[in-house]
Amino acid sequence: MEKTEKKHRYGLLGRDISYSFSKGYFTDFFKKEGLLHCSYENFDLRDITDLETLLKEEQDLRGLNVTIPYKQDILPYLHRIDPEASEIGAVNTVKFTKTGLEGYNTDAYGFQESIKPLLTNSSHKHALILGTGGASLAIAYSLQKMGIQFVKVSRNPGEGQWSYQDLSKEEIEKHTLIINCTPLGTFPRIEEKPDIPYNYIGPEHILYDLVYNPDKTAFLLAGEKQGAAICNGSSMLKFQADRSWQIWQN
Repeated sequence: MEKTEKKHRYGLLGRDISYSFSKGYFTDFFKKEGLLHCSYENFDLRDITDLETLLKEEQDLRGLNVTIPYKQDILPYLHRIDPEASEIGAVNTVKFTKTGLEGYNTDAYGFQESIKPLLTNSSHKHALILGTGGASLAIAYSLQKMGIQFVKVSRNPGEGQWSYQDLSKEEIEKHTLIINCTPLGTFPRIEEKPDIPYNYIGPEHILYDLVYNPDKTAFLLAGEKQGAAICNGSSMLKFQADRSWQIWQN
């Protein structure tokens, strides 16, 4: 009798994630690679405390990706956190091992790989990070690693952060890399965008949006109208997803 290959299940942990890229990406990847024993599904949790029930009910999980709003909330549930993820302060990849759950961050890698082709000259030395959530932590870590100075912008700024009202013509012209780490503009609320003075943006700017649905958010369209280079989060997602898969297999 032919031995049945054991099922390997993976998934995405988040809230309101029916729009997500990950399920389709991994499902296509498994099909292309002939990994018929692998599957990927969404786990839409109302609250992070529901994770305990999920772990009891889903005994054959091998790995999870973690998205908004649980990249920081997941930390107390992990038995081990990779040093880089610990330094970032957020986890987007969980590996199931015999000794417990291990947390990693592949967002930083995904961002660095996806933005490299855009940084064709040395003029982009100052960046604005719009938003202060879990996704912004990996971006801040990456920029620091790349030698790019940054300021975080928030509706409720903390110490060392700016409010949107602080974004003068001078500051916009100085900070030629602007990264949206907020969910503003995500489908279906595609008309929303961060409240920055887009009229001060020019051809020397790069606008990068972690949002990938739609392809061109209102944020990116406003930048493109001013002549800026634009990039959405789809390539970052592919890079981070591929790195997640490597972690799960090692």
